Amino acid sequence: MSDHATPNLPSRDFDATAAFYAQLGFECGYKDGGWMILHRGPPDNRVVLEFFPYPDLDPASSSFSCCIRLDNLPAMMAQLDASDIPLKNRGIPRYHAAKKEASGLVIGYLNDLDGSLIRLIQNEPHP
Repeated sequence: MSDHATPNLPSRDFDATAAFYAQLGFECGYKDGGWMILHRGPPDNRVVLEFFPYPDLDPASSSFSCCIRLDNLPAMMAQLDASDIPLKNRGIPRYHAAKKEASGLVIGYLNDLDGSLIRLIQNEPHP
């Protein structure tokens, strides 16, 4: 396994958070009253998100965020398109279609139920 980081994000309700991310292929790997771990993909290329309880969080004022770097961003965007998560500019939850940005990276954006901003970034091919 290579070095990696795992984002820790807030959740007002673990069951609602797990159901939200299940639309994007995430499965629950661990959950108790104080922590939840969701994962997506095969063990050699797994994305992991960890959540802590934050029942009083105001999603509209949340400043939590993370980046998920993906080998196949179009597949993730197709899952978003097929989900009940709205494609729109305002409101929570929502997502924005991926596009090439000034940085040269292709990035999509997702705001989850708790207002966390998830940047979905296409991995650059290795030379």
